[in-house]
Amino acid sequence: MPTILGQNQYGKAENRVVKITRDGDTHHIKDLNVSVALSGDMDDVHYSGSNANVLPTDTTKNTVYAFAKEHGIESAEQFGIHLARWFVGSQEPIQKARIRIEEYAWDRIATSDANSKFIGSDEVNHSFVRKGMETRLTQITYDGQHWEVISGLKDLVVMNSTNSEFWGYVKDKYTTLQEAYDRILATQVSARWRFNWSDDEQRMPNWEKSYAETKKHMLQAFAETYSLSLQQTLYQMGSRIINHRSEIDEVRFSLPNKHHFLVDLEPFGLKNDNEVYFAADRPYGLIEATVLRDGVDARIPVDMTNL
Repeated sequence: MPTILGQNQYGKAENRVVKITRDGDTHHIKDLNVSVALSGDMDDVHYSGSNANVLPTDTTKNTVYAFAKEHGIESAEQFGIHLARWFVGSQEPIQKARIRIEEYAWDRIATSDANSKFIGSDEVNHSFVRKGMETRLTQITYDGQHWEVISGLKDLVVMNSTNSEFWGYVKDKYTTLQEAYDRILATQVSARWRFNWSDDEQRMPNWEKSYAETKKHMLQAFAETYSLSLQQTLYQMGSRIINHRSEIDEVRFSLPNKHHFLVDLEPFGLKNDNEVYFAADRPYGLIEATVLRDGVDARIPVDMTNL
């Protein structure tokens, strides 16, 4: 039976690049994991093995490191835009570039008041500790004319120890869950948001400020919503972002419900007044939804596993 080639892409995945910017004795770190995927006129290499149109994946790796030096890393988004523009603009066979970036954040280590034997504490501006919070994400797609920027985060664990209920749900013969009128609400946030910046004629967002503000509104909505369901909280988080960040048109969340169950202490003659819980890691409820600006079509994939 005849066969034809379908969608295809290639590139170098997970290029770890750490850029140190030295501002005198004060240093700044950008720590990225960059994956490059290129597509275009690549039929011959699949059909005949001809590499005439193939930019080696090793070259894409080298480009990532060279661009870290030549352009610096102002933000994950800006760095991805530089790379995508270069690959599409410099190689005629390449018609589309997709750049995916994870960013790992570092905090500066606070030093003691006492001077070190070797260096004064007020001079230590080059020591960092890796943040144990979320991983920042971005995906840049460019076809030579139009941009699509989807950013986000994963592994951001949040909890409300009260102001959450869950009751009035459907019950059948298999239902054992008791209604809760004061419960812990905890989740590990995975979120992606799509910018409405799509061409070079538009004003480019301030990527660093946008990320910080988007995360701020997301967390404020989580903290300030009296929750009757995780779905309600999700919608409030997305709505807060859309209403406060004009550069964002779409937000998608995947929120596993990190269940906390009250431990039965009655066998020990103790009353558990919403104080002691068992934290269950699985199975877990998984709540997912997209929040959109009115009149905008959804374009973030439903399955964000590989985004």
